[in-house]
Amino acid sequence: MTRRYWNINLEEMMEAGVHFGHGTRKWNPKMAPYISAKRKGIHITNLTRTARFLSEACDLVFDAASRGKQFLIVGTKNKAADSVEWAAIRARCHYVNKKWLGGMLTNWSTTETRLHKFRDLRMEQKTGRLNRLPKRDAAMLKRQLSRLQTYLGGIKYMTGVPDIVIIVDQHEEYTALRECITLGIPTICLTDTNCDPDLADISIPANDDAISSIRLILNKLVFAICEGRSSYIRNP
Repeated sequence: MTRRYWNINLEEMMEAGVHFGHGTRKWNPKMAPYISAKRKGIHITNLTRTARFLSEACDLVFDAASRGKQFLIVGTKNKAADSVEWAAIRARCHYVNKKWLGGMLTNWSTTETRLHKFRDLRMEQKTGRLNRLPKRDAAMLKRQLSRLQTYLGGIKYMTGVPDIVIIVDQHEEYTALRECITLGIPTICLTDTNCDPDLADISIPANDDAISSIRLILNKLVFAICEGRSSYIRNP
């Protein structure tokens, strides 16, 4: 894998609060190598290590994107949801930012059935067929469509399991992470001081609670994906 320069600035990360971890009582000892200090009862992440693993993650997604691979970005907590949607749309990735439905990847056939239903209902709404149904039937199908939009809207164009999954909060998205591990899908995780860095293929030590931190990390990954996609378009 070719190493590239991604303009990862330690001062910029400090301003975004990437270095702030959890309280010293709420930590995972496996994160010790990535912690540089304790300050006012919280752990401080070593940003030099963060920069190293973020750079590795950028190299990985660039190479994957340059080969036409597909990505899924997962982050369902309120602080992450908007940033996840923005990042995915910008990089033309699939995303889940509301709720992870158990078995979304490991039981792909069921997910695929739901997606087909979702597409059919969207088409019926677009053509006006829903409005020609009896009011009660139309209302029921519209509620179903709304629910499918909420949970599957970000993966409506996904035709198979993704090649790489980017996860914002390891604890919040543990089910998604376990499904990726079961299927052997490479994962990139934002890993706060209360997480297990061994679970992901690339763990980026970072604050997974601050919006500014989440946005900065995703912004770097998105830029690398976009650069990789440009390379793929130029050299199909």
